Amino acid sequence: MTGRRPFPFGAVVGHDDAKLALRLAALDPLIGGVLLRGQKGSAKTTLARGLAAELGDAPFVELPLGASEDRVVGTLDTRAALTGGEVRFQPGLLAAADGGVLYVDEINLLADHLVDVLLDVAVSGENIVERDAVSHRHPARFVLVGSMNPEEGELRPQLLDRFGLCVNVVAPASVSDRVEAVRRRLAFDAGEPLGGEDRPEDWLPGDRTPAIEADVLEAAAHLALDVGAEGLRADLTLCRAAAALARAERRPAVGLDDLRRVAPLVLAHRSRRGPFDPPVLPPDELRRSIEEALDPPDEADGPDPDGGPDADGDTDPGGAAGDRSMGLGAMRRPPVPPSGADVSSGRGRVVGDRPAGPTDAVAVVPTVRNLAARRAGAVGAGLAADDLRAAVRRTRRRRTIVLCVDLSGSMGAPERAGAASGTVLGLLTSAYEERQAVALVTFRGDEATTVLSPTTSVEIARNRLDGLVTGGATPLAAGLAQALAVAERATGDDADALVVVLTDGRATGDHGLDEALAIAGRIAASPIDALVLDCETGTVRLGMAAQLADAMGARCVEVTSLEPSIVVSAIARHVGAS
Repeated sequence: MTGRRPFPFGAVVGHDDAKLALRLAALDPLIGGVLLRGQKGSAKTTLARGLAAELGDAPFVELPLGASEDRVVGTLDTRAALTGGEVRFQPGLLAAADGGVLYVDEINLLADHLVDVLLDVAVSGENIVERDAVSHRHPARFVLVGSMNPEEGELRPQLLDRFGLCVNVVAPASVSDRVEAVRRRLAFDAGEPLGGEDRPEDWLPGDRTPAIEADVLEAAAHLALDVGAEGLRADLTLCRAAAALARAERRPAVGLDDLRRVAPLVLAHRSRRGPFDPPVLPPDELRRSIEEALDPPDEADGPDPDGGPDADGDTDPGGAAGDRSMGLGAMRRPPVPPSGADVSSGRGRVVGDRPAGPTDAVAVVPTVRNLAARRAGAVGAGLAADDLRAAVRRTRRRRTIVLCVDLSGSMGAPERAGAASGTVLGLLTSAYEERQAVALVTFRGDEATTVLSPTTSVEIARNRLDGLVTGGATPLAAGLAQALAVAERATGDDADALVVVLTDGRATGDHGLDEALAIAGRIAASPIDALVLDCETGTVRLGMAAQLADAMGARCVEVTSLEPSIVVSAIARHVGAS
């Protein structure tokens, strides 16, 4: 942090929810940190820096996206090991943030295992290191603040749920607020008094813990259940946040109004979402759930015994999508490690070390540790080739699903367009956990188009999928070639791709089918997995999709319904069987 005073927290115009969330997390670190979601330039970093200053000029540590695990948690002090053979701990960023704010911009782009570490330490208040011959623990009590732009991809649900509070941060929309924000910034830069600031002592009271009565505990449970929050983390965070609010306002007990005020910060990112819902519950829907839970109608609790069937009841997606054939090429394909599985990689978290080969990058800490152990006090012993160690790294395998959809003017084109949009959103939502990316290639007329490049962001997909155009001829070969090109760019040592073709197998042009089968042969010869979803309709079936699947070395699954959930289910079953 530079020596210049940060912009005052209380002088930031608007953003009342974000300020409240940050203050509550500062009052009770067990809340588990704050996630600020919003576009660039919406004052997320300014708020985080200002909070550290408001906590009595506490440390403000910004974690860079490229930071290694050693830099974050701490590691062996190589200087001490080399000069005196001493095993000593060298603190990392977690130690530097003790007593202040640890800020991670674009936390959605940070490696998952590092986010796990940050969240664990933020809640426990202690960093425990057991690695590289170092066994050390130290206090690390800080307010974890993560910020992200949703258009760049979402956090996995497991990580999103572990953030105590989540706020959508939006730049002021009114002219007067924008003018005031700029005026204050210019005045601050010129060293002039700002106005609009508040005093930290107004919300930093003593260590008095307000009482939480049974009615508040019961209301918190109703709220969590009403939005479909999984587990008990939502209930607990609701109570902690409400208690922190009452404490900030110096009230001896927590009331339902406290619960009402903190509920949007606690629950928006914890709703149990369907495959086509946005990652954060819309404000109107959340507000409605809060009102219904805190002001329920006078009726008996419990489910209606005569209610409708369970959403996961007797309907079997397999009834609408059945495996018709499997090409011989599909049977020859080597098994693909599941997406999300740990695989050896040149990047990722360090899980050990091994003797370094001639072309390996030398891992400094294990090498120094090896040298120190061999020297064992023998002053002057130099570095030998046998001392050199290389890191063994593991990372989560990534998968890109390339959906290739026929949008030509044949029968059912509008339904295929709807299926394409819904399927992409469904795949993205269900793919959070496995960190899968999704791309969309469409073909119609005389060309194929990459409508959506590989992404993990539902927000980006929603923006790209509006108004898909149908009609024209069926350039199947162009669609397959485009999908293959997208898939090839997405594959690597720790990444694979799946091409899913939604078609009836028809192709236009004198050599349309022959050209398509030739491209299909290229897919079969590649390491890229493939699946054909046969959407042919009519009483007389030509079986051209099955012929295409054979050429691709792919499974062919008959899809008699283009309902997106059915298509997503068919793809998910294929991925699970790979």
